[in-house]
Amino acid sequence: MRRTLLSFLVVWSICGSASNAHATRILELCEVRGVRPNQLVGYGLVVGLANTGDSGQARFTLQSTAAMLRRLGATIDPAMIQTRNAAAVMVTATLAPGAHPGTPLDVTVSSLGNARSLAGGTLLQTPLLGGDQQVYAVAQGPLLVGGFGASGSSGSSAQRNFLTVGRVPEGGIVERRVPGPGLPTEGPITLTLRDPSFITARRIQDAIVASLGEGSARALDGATVEVTVPESLATDRVGMLASVQALEVQAESRARVVVDERTGTVVIGAAVRLHEVAIAQGGLTVQVSEAPAVSQPGPLSGGTTAVVPQSTVTATADGGALHRLGQSASLQEVVDALNALGAGPRDLITILQALRTAGALDAEIEVQ
Repeated sequence: MRRTLLSFLVVWSICGSASNAHATRILELCEVRGVRPNQLVGYGLVVGLANTGDSGQARFTLQSTAAMLRRLGATIDPAMIQTRNAAAVMVTATLAPGAHPGTPLDVTVSSLGNARSLAGGTLLQTPLLGGDQQVYAVAQGPLLVGGFGASGSSGSSAQRNFLTVGRVPEGGIVERRVPGPGLPTEGPITLTLRDPSFITARRIQDAIVASLGEGSARALDGATVEVTVPESLATDRVGMLASVQALEVQAESRARVVVDERTGTVVIGAAVRLHEVAIAQGGLTVQVSEAPAVSQPGPLSGGTTAVVPQSTVTATADGGALHRLGQSASLQEVVDALNALGAGPRDLITILQALRTAGALDAEIEVQ
């Protein structure tokens, strides 16, 4: 029976060719220069664990617990602290552009020591710092851990997902705004393409000009489009930008095949084309079998009975027929043509690379 293509994933790329591409909003294609998120990080403690926290070997947990108690008015020797119900953690969050003080945000909590699980724990108030080492938010609250674990006295255990990473939904509170230019209050607005392309940049320019008028946009290069705010909209730059981001264009990108050799996954973009080609693909199977035999010595020979290994090696070549693949005009025809070979994922990776070398595949292959 022919082998089916188990791990053959097909992704309809947003940036396809003009014949099969669909319109995408500028909001998904571009970022506004000066309007960007910021990453925050902090060091804190999780308490309330059921004897699954850091052991005494995590010295920083002992020191952090003693320092926390000292700030609350209790002085205690770190050597006297038992920390199995507490764990040192790193807290991370992303501060949205223009977030104001009081805005809640989700935080992710990750174990830093040797805690077995953070399930059931509570994060104590943790300052979150930006890249300039200034505090922009604080986080606190009970953790949600998307997993579970169980163990028996004999050492057997079962676990699902990771128990040392959790989240605190809306557990952070913004304390101050990030200083920065933000949306410019005067002059042009610059859009930066997430996937640079001269074709896409020109199409974005044409769409904005058609909406706002002649001279309102100019593509500086394949990654930048400069938008000039019309005089009539100078007092409503936010509304103007919102209307620009809602415009739809057909994005363009190179035909690409992404190959992950670790998992045998192949992803083919919508713009990939296959020229007429003939392929001979077959497999060589080598089988080694062991059949031990008993060697019995002759009478009065003084020898001993011994087991002698006997190996049998067979090699079988299957397949190998020459298959003709016609020129493909669509992604579905490419899929049908490759499925006709009956090749597995590992063989498919080799076939695609050979097709690219032979000039029969119009795509670049990216191996991860």
